[in-house]
Amino acid sequence: MTPLETLAGWASTLRDSDLSVEQHRLARLRLLDTLGLISAASEEPVCRSVLHFAKGYRCPGSATLIVNGALVSPALAALVHGTLAHARDFDDTFPDSLVHPGSIVIPAALGAAEQIDATFAEFSTAVVLGYEIAARVGRVAGRGFHARGLHATGIVGPIAAAASVGWLLRLTANAMADALGLAASMSSGLFAFLADGAWSKWMHAGWAAHGGIVAAELAKSEFRGPHHAFDHSAGLYGAFLGGNSGFDLASLCDGLGEQWLGAGAQPKSYPCAHVIQPFIDAALALRSERNIRAEQIAAIRCALASWALPIVCEPRDAKLKPCNDLEAIASLPFMLAAALCDGRVDLRTLRAENLRRGDLQEFAERVTCEHARGPESGFDGLLTIALRDGEESAVPVALASPDEAAIRRKFRTNAAVLYGEAATNALENAIMNDAPSARKIIRLACQAAMRAPSALSAGE
Repeated sequence: MTPLETLAGWASTLRDSDLSVEQHRLARLRLLDTLGLISAASEEPVCRSVLHFAKGYRCPGSATLIVNGALVSPALAALVHGTLAHARDFDDTFPDSLVHPGSIVIPAALGAAEQIDATFAEFSTAVVLGYEIAARVGRVAGRGFHARGLHATGIVGPIAAAASVGWLLRLTANAMADALGLAASMSSGLFAFLADGAWSKWMHAGWAAHGGIVAAELAKSEFRGPHHAFDHSAGLYGAFLGGNSGFDLASLCDGLGEQWLGAGAQPKSYPCAHVIQPFIDAALALRSERNIRAEQIAAIRCALASWALPIVCEPRDAKLKPCNDLEAIASLPFMLAAALCDGRVDLRTLRAENLRRGDLQEFAERVTCEHARGPESGFDGLLTIALRDGEESAVPVALASPDEAAIRRKFRTNAAVLYGEAATNALENAIMNDAPSARKIIRLACQAAMRAPSALSAGE
């Protein structure tokens, strides 16, 4: 059997009873987080754009767009929801591969699950499976896709989505292999958006969710996919990483069903590149504990992994004065300026008026970035703050452990953009404490959204 066939065979025979209670609990939190992220983007220009696009394809369908209630195909719903879920860069991440699974797996699973009115256990299992496939396919490449100018979320995403949807469609092992192989040919995503802040980055997540559904539906119709899509010299890794670039394909299937790598996805606390998050945590902690204010700070030094420097620190001029929200999201100097000047980093930080603020631009100039010394371990680093009185504080930075209470607070804050308070509470309670079917989840989300004035303008 090829590595792809081994993975597909395992995925096709997975049962919801194979998963622990904690795995199902994680699926609830990830659904909640993603619905909040869709709400958070509902008032952004990208939402109007993608809804206008979807309106041109509107036809009798079996999937519902949460933000305006329109009925579309599952694949189109996944495209819209996935794009919105990633549009504030507020979605979870696998630190080892930098893949964002939630904005792909949840929208794809929702689109397919609503069509068949899957039970909550079925939906939850599909989500856990999608996360596991994303973790394993991404782990083989590590950060290799990013190193070659490719957005790993767009490369890995269609395969994870196809597995999730294929499971819901009850694909056989052979058909699941077809689906994963077809999805591998839908992998794409260029870093060209770095040049001008284009929205293609956000589309990569939506396109991956869309592609995964199409691949699974084609496979269900007996459309053959390449079963050597992983191990061929012109397969996923050979083509995108360049021949035999040292990737360990054997690790793809190691410990299947015993080691659940998908549980390692880390949620975000701020709308920014994930590697920035621990620096914000450290800066806000120092600000609070030491009562440090922006005017007292003479300079800040950030030591971080070499792979992260080009993403959040370079080119320096663009990072000091971001021209748009996407550039701000990926600017370590700007985000630290906002954290220490405003005492917070949230959706308001990305507003156009904040990007033009002279005080944030001036403070960002005090932030310098350098390579961390010693072995690089993901998002770890060192933050050093020098005060004008000569005092200096250096603190190590690292990702904090996931916190369920924080994720739920984040959902309520993001949901407030689109939902009323009562509707938000009802949706959170149903997802976290009940076992709603897929259609009930969508119905609750839509009922909440329809109460919000912003949803009406977004659907025009």
